[in-house]
Amino acid sequence: MSIDDDVALLERVPTLRLLGRESLRMLAIGSEQRNVPRGDPLFQQGEDADSGFVVQRGAFRIDDGAGAEITVGPGALLGELALVVAMRRPSTATALEYSSVIRINRSLFQRVLESDPAAARRLRDEFATRTSQIASDILIAGGKLST
Repeated sequence: MSIDDDVALLERVPTLRLLGRESLRMLAIGSEQRNVPRGDPLFQQGEDADSGFVVQRGAFRIDDGAGAEITVGPGALLGELALVVAMRRPSTATALEYSSVIRINRSLFQRVLESDPAAARRLRDEFATRTSQIASDILIAGGKLST
């Protein structure tokens, strides 16, 4: 794929779209493509997470080891929080078919945010909104369970 194709794919990811085209271009140039054969893990639960992945082609099963599973395909961002904070992978991602991803290293992502403070603020605001919504959802669910 060309850099322009990669930028177009990154623009499809709601979180990354907040960064703007120029920042996405820097991410596309600095990232790497990784191919994952059917049945192979992209990452495993408990591993150190130093990057996020955008699915270019194929599909992955995400399994948290406790029975929760989802399937994701092209345009999905896996490991979003690993782009901003050191952590361990909370789940395993396994290729359901021959797949490819764009791997975005945390250090690259942070350099892009440092070079574009407005993009960093937009991302911070999005994370704050999501966190607030999750907290609200938990309170509502807790209220329903206690009645």
